[in-house]
This record gives sequence, structure tokens and C-alpha cells, in this order.
Amino acid sequence: MNNSSVIRVMLVDDHAVVRSGLSAFLLAFDDLELISEAADGAEAVRLCERYHPDVILMDLMMPRMDGAAATRAIRQRHPDIQVLVLTSFKEDNLVQDALKAGAIGYLLKNVSADDLAHAIRSAHRGRPTLAPEAAQALIQAATHSGIPAPGHDLTEREHDVLR
Repeated sequence: MNNSSVIRVMLVDDHAVVRSGLSAFLLAFDDLELISEAADGAEAVRLCERYHPDVILMDLMMPRMDGAAATRAIRQRHPDIQVLVLTSFKEDNLVQDALKAGAIGYLLKNVSADDLAHAIRSAHRGRPTLAPEAAQALIQAATHSGIPAPGHDLTEREHDVLR
């Protein structure tokens, strides 16, 4: 396989065992190459200057600089680098923050190896991937943001009549 078809991947996670597992996973795919690892967002931003990966697998909860802040900084400096969030957290605000920061995808760490490889390839082509839980969080946030409940403007008497 020639080098131009290999997707250069950076891993960013504060847990060494997670980076080790992801590194081993990447070895199973001929078209994915691990070029760098970072233990926090600040290190990831710095390493992007040197290695310029195609796709970054980014954890969210890390010391010094979290994944959303790192994603924002990387995407501002290197809009061609795609960031794919890979985390254990599915809270609405985290999903929204990561996507607003410029992440192209949001996956949970329970994702299968094949699905993760597919998501990396999709990110490299500029196509988004969302875990079902992340999509659900976005739907819930959209349907509950600023929309008053039906009947919020009824008087007490109108509520009595309705009941």
C-alpha cells in the first residue's frame, strides 16, 4: 500500500493504558498509521505542529487542557486536521461543546474496532460520525432548549377547566 493512502493518526488521552490499547488496534489496519501520542490537550496542540496528523482521536476529560479546548485550538490553526472525539462521556453539553469546537465526530469508548476504523476513514474524507448516544443527546438538547412546555401560559382557572 503506498503512503498516500495511509491515514496518519494521533492519539490524545491522559490514560496510558487507553493509548496503548488504541495503538495496538491501529496496527491491525494497513491503512491506519499511528504517528504520535499526547497525554493532554496542550501536548496535542504542540505535537500537531510537528507531526500534522490527518485525524486525531481526542479524549475530552484531561488535565491542563481538555479535549474541546484542544480541538478548538487545533482546528483554528489546522483546519485540514479532523478531530474525532473518543470518550466515555455522553452528556448533552459535552457533545455540543465538542462539535462546536470543530470535532467531526463523537464516539464512545465502547465502540467496536471496525466501527472506529470506519469512523477514522470517514473523518479523513470529511464525513461526520456520531455514536447513537451522542445523536440522542443532540436531539434532546434541541427539543428542550428554549421551547416552553405546552400550556405554560394558561391561567390557574384554564388549567382547572382543562383537567
